[in-house]
Amino acid sequence: MVEARIRPVHPGEMLREDLLEPLGLNVSKAATILRVSRGALSAVLNERAALSSEMAYRFEKAFGVKTDFLLRVQARYDALIAQERYADIDVERYVAA
Repeated sequence: MVEARIRPVHPGEMLREDLLEPLGLNVSKAATILRVSRGALSAVLNERAALSSEMAYRFEKAFGVKTDFLLRVQARYDALIAQERYADIDVERYVAA
């Protein structure tokens, strides 16, 4: 049986495609609204950086997207990426003597 792979969704992709694009906002305008640097926002939206708690709160205050939801998306993304590297994690099970 072939194991189905879940494609991790980075919160930046979701915010870019499901929030900012439908609102017609580019990175520069959204950065101004969120009061962050264009570079910091671009890194999140283009999946080069994790969504921080502070950035999540900024999205909640500006656009109404709940912080806890965004942080759960980030945590799920991080867990799936780590799972993909599971075989490369060089740790042995500890057995108490």
